Amino acid sequence: MSTGRPQTIGEVRESGHKRETVKQEMRRNLLTRLRSGEALLEGIVGYDDTVLPQLANAVISGHDVILLGERGQAKSRIMRSLVSLLDTEVPAIAGCEVNDHPYAPICRRCLDLVARDGDSVEVEWIGRDRRYGEKLATPDISIADLIGEVDPIKVAEGRYLADELTIHYGLLPRTNRGIFGINELPDLAERIQVGLLNIMEEKDVQIRGYRVRLPLDLFVIASANPEDYTSRGRIITPLKDRFGSQVRTHYPLSISEEMQIMESEKHPVPEDFELIFPSFMKEIVAELTHLARRSPHISQSSGVSVRMSIANFENLASNAVRRAARLGEALAVPRITDLAFLASSTAGRVEIEALDEGKEEQVLSRLERGAVSAVFSRHFSAAQFDGVVAKFEEGSMLEVGEGIPSRTYTRAFGELPELATALKKLNLPDRPEVRASVIEFLLEGLHLNKRLNKDEVDGRAVYRR
Repeated sequence: MSTGRPQTIGEVRESGHKRETVKQEMRRNLLTRLRSGEALLEGIVGYDDTVLPQLANAVISGHDVILLGERGQAKSRIMRSLVSLLDTEVPAIAGCEVNDHPYAPICRRCLDLVARDGDSVEVEWIGRDRRYGEKLATPDISIADLIGEVDPIKVAEGRYLADELTIHYGLLPRTNRGIFGINELPDLAERIQVGLLNIMEEKDVQIRGYRVRLPLDLFVIASANPEDYTSRGRIITPLKDRFGSQVRTHYPLSISEEMQIMESEKHPVPEDFELIFPSFMKEIVAELTHLARRSPHISQSSGVSVRMSIANFENLASNAVRRAARLGEALAVPRITDLAFLASSTAGRVEIEALDEGKEEQVLSRLERGAVSAVFSRHFSAAQFDGVVAKFEEGSMLEVGEGIPSRTYTRAFGELPELATALKKLNLPDRPEVRASVIEFLLEGLHLNKRLNKDEVDGRAVYRR
């Protein structure tokens, strides 16, 4: 059945199709996006003025790229997003393992086929998914994985060992006319780096003692941790020189960007619960991560990933849902007391410099208090809540905890005007579960500003004057 697209090499020629290299194709599509004002890469947040302009320059220049950055800086996402700069479909010789272009085949099978049948050779149209390959570099990767190996079955069928038709192609040739990404490039063994260099620079490789000419058409993008990339001996110098552009990634520069990433990446909560996640709680999660990235007690060489923010965000939401289920409340709203449950989603993502007994808990607790204090000061001043402090000066006390029902807070706190003002300023609805969350925020902020005392016992806290 005809699809309306050219089905043979001759029909491709008659259609006026022009051959482009993958880098020319990416450059054309990139410039089209720039002219139209479209986003360069969808879903990449916080890089508009830093990373993306450098990446655009590299694509326009036709450079292979190395992305340098700590973990959790969207390097892999950028690599995969570049596929959107490829055409939706392109012609290739039908049945070819290396996506040969109809006008310029490179593998022995297609060279022989075109020499025999000419313009009557059939073509197929391949999509973007066939034109992207990715490999996590590990020390056990072999030339066979990346480039190819002699297939003993084909040799057993009667072909000579030196016959190119005996080769089973690896990942790189199978990504011909596409984008190939290598994660953690420094972890490649030196001999594999040499093979990669030969393919990128010399367009050939030696397999089982004989030289195979493979003029692959590739855009190569790799990622690495700066500490590993700059260490002597981790990268052979000629390969490092082969990457035309070196782009340094970074963590979100602002709290709002961190929050935007958290929102876009979070997993949904169960549909039978309504969740309101107050913006000040989102800020606290983002602020916690930013403080961790500046903390002298946390190793900065390995970085503090955005994934920590996402996991903490999800953990707070989950704890609020768990509480709502236990207490029979229809609305789930995260509270300050829920921060105590972030240890499970935080501890595994940071490396504490000192490993003394209890040190990790102390560091995380200090970061949480610092995050709450910073966010409270961003929205309020302690002097705004003299009426709240006065209520405690009269002898009032309030016990808070993750298992205390929301209406208990409302009954204990009453109808203080400062609470209504805070709800309005935070742009939150006046519902019991939301009030409980805001009350905990205000009380903790006043405590950190030394206006209230706090006694903690068995997962609960009592605020008093």
